[in-house]
Amino acid sequence: MFNKKKEIALQGELKSGAINIIGIGTEINGSLNTKGDIRIDGKIIGDVSSKAKVVIGISGEVLGNILAENAEISGLIKGELNIKEALFLTATAKVTGNIAANKLVIEQGAQITGYCQTGITHTKSIVKPNLNGEEEETTRREASA
Repeated sequence: MFNKKKEIALQGELKSGAINIIGIGTEINGSLNTKGDIRIDGKIIGDVSSKAKVVIGISGEVLGNILAENAEISGLIKGELNIKEALFLTATAKVTGNIAANKLVIEQGAQITGYCQTGITHTKSIVKPNLNGEEEETTRREASA
């Protein structure tokens, strides 16, 4: 009975736009998964996955892959970006890795070392083991020919 109320409250928070923040001076070693928006001004050594928006601030660093619905990058990324909808790279963005996004906006001054694919039209499933030893399905988008 109480668990159901807690679950409903948590779902309400996700719908209301709960934002996760990794502040300046914080370093996380390991993968980060969230259903809500996340802003990273610290450093993450590992993959970041969000079903919403990922924002990397000017002081933010991600040494790993990013999989998200939308993303805005102002900091440093060393890894692949796989963005389902829109990716915005500001003038201070530094990306070393391949980019796949449906829409891509790049401000003058942004630095990219890698390949870019835009206009993603279909996905294929990849099954990978999660921390519990079970298999979880993720998606990886490919550009159409």
